Amino acid sequence: MRWSLVRVSLAVTAMVVIAFAVPLGLVVKELARDRALTNAERQAAAIAPALAITTDREQLERAVATTQAGALRRIALRIPATRSTAAVRIGQPRAAQPALDAASARGEAATVRVAGGYALLRPTAVGSGTIAVVEVFVPDGDVTRGVATAWLVLAGVGLALIVGSVAVADRLGSRMVRPAVRLARAAHRLGEGDLAVRVPEAGPGELRSAAAAFNAMADQVVHLLAAERELAADLSHRLRTPLTVLRLNTASLGRGPAADQTRAAVAQLEREVDQIIRAAREQRVPAQAAGCDAAEVITERMAFWSALAEDEAREVRTAGADRPVRVPVPRTELAAALDAMLGNVFRHTPEGTAFAVDVHRSDDAVVVLVSDAGPGVADPAAAVRRGHGDGGHGSTGLGLDIVRRVAESAGGGMTIGRGVLGGAEIRLRLALGGDPAPAAPGHRRRGKAVRPVPGGDP
Repeated sequence: MRWSLVRVSLAVTAMVVIAFAVPLGLVVKELARDRALTNAERQAAAIAPALAITTDREQLERAVATTQAGALRRIALRIPATRSTAAVRIGQPRAAQPALDAASARGEAATVRVAGGYALLRPTAVGSGTIAVVEVFVPDGDVTRGVATAWLVLAGVGLALIVGSVAVADRLGSRMVRPAVRLARAAHRLGEGDLAVRVPEAGPGELRSAAAAFNAMADQVVHLLAAERELAADLSHRLRTPLTVLRLNTASLGRGPAADQTRAAVAQLEREVDQIIRAAREQRVPAQAAGCDAAEVITERMAFWSALAEDEAREVRTAGADRPVRVPVPRTELAAALDAMLGNVFRHTPEGTAFAVDVHRSDDAVVVLVSDAGPGVADPAAAVRRGHGDGGHGSTGLGLDIVRRVAESAGGGMTIGRGVLGGAEIRLRLALGGDPAPAAPGHRRRGKAVRPVPGGDP
C-alpha cells in the first residue's frame, strides 16, 4: 500500500509538472524571441530620423554607426535610385533580394529567416519620395538568450515538486501502513502461541476497526482456551471417584503377578490424571522431559500386556529391545503411544492372533514397529482421523491420533500398512536430529502427513 501511494503521487505530480512546465517553457522561448525582435525594431527606428532629413551616404553611415546594431555591423540600408539621385547601399544585406523588394513594395515591416538568425526588414519613406529598407540582423543567440536558463529553472522546480510530493506521500503511506504492519505481526505472534499480544487501536478508521476486532478475537481465544483447560481439569477430576473405587478393589485381589500389574496400572492412571489436572490448572503445557530409553519403556509395557496376551493365547515376539535406545520423547508419552498401538491389537483382532514389536535404530531415527496377523486396516486414512475411529462401542478414535502426535513431537511421523505377519503394521518413526519447537497452548503442531506405506491395505 505504501509504495502504491508513492507511485500514484509520483505519476500525478509528474503529469501536473509536465502540463504546466512544457507550455511555460514554450512561452519563455516565444518571449525571448519577441524581446530580441523588439530590440531590433528599436534599432531600425533609430535611423528613421536621419533618412527623413538626408540621403547622403556619409551622413547615413554615421547615423548607422551610432546605433548598437550598426556598431556590430548588423544593420544594412538600401535606398532605391531615382531620376535625380543614385541608389545608396550601406552594409551587407543578409535577406534575399526578393524579400527586400517585397518589403519595399508593401511598405510593411517583415521578419524573414536567414542563415544564422533572423532579418528584420523595416521600410521607411525618404525625402526623395522613395521607400528605403532598413535591415537589422538578429542572431540566433539573441533570440534564445535566457531560454536555456529558464528551462533549467523550470526543470529544477518541477523536480523539487516531484521529490516533495513523493516524500509527503511516503510519510502519509507509512502512517497508514504502520497499523497494518502491527496487525500482521500481532497475528503471526498469536499464531505462534503468544496469547498476550494485543494491537493498539490507531490509524485510519478501517484499521482501527480491524485492530478492535483482532483484540476481541484474541480475548475470545484466551477465554476459549481457559474454558478448555477448566473442562479438561473438571473431566479429569471426575475420574478420581471411579479410580478410588478401583484402587480399593485392587486391595482385595491378594498377591500375584496379575494383581500387582492391576495395582500398578491403577497407580499409573492416578498419576496421569493428577498431571493433567495440574497442567490444566496452571494453564501451561506439561513440561517435556529430555527423553527416555525406548527399549526400557517397550520392555515394561510388553510385560504389562503379556498377561492379557497369555489369557487370549496370543503369540508375542519382541525384537531390538535388548539394548538401550534413547529417543527425544518423554517416557509417559511413549508409553501412552505404545499402549494405544497394543490396545488396538487386542481390540481389533480376534483372540489367538499373534503380534510383534520391533525396534530399529539408524543414525537419524528410531523406528518402532507394531504388527499383527489380523485382518489389517481397511482404510488407513480414516483410522488416523481424530475422533473417527471404527472400533465400535468403547472406541473414541483417539488412539492412533495420540501415536501420530507423539511421532510429530519428535520430528518424525506415523505410517500404516501391511506387515510381515500379514496383518496391520503401525510404523512409529522418532527422529534423532533434535527436539522441535514446543507447540503453543491450545495449538496442535502439524507435522508430516500420515500416509499408508506401499503394500498396505487400500
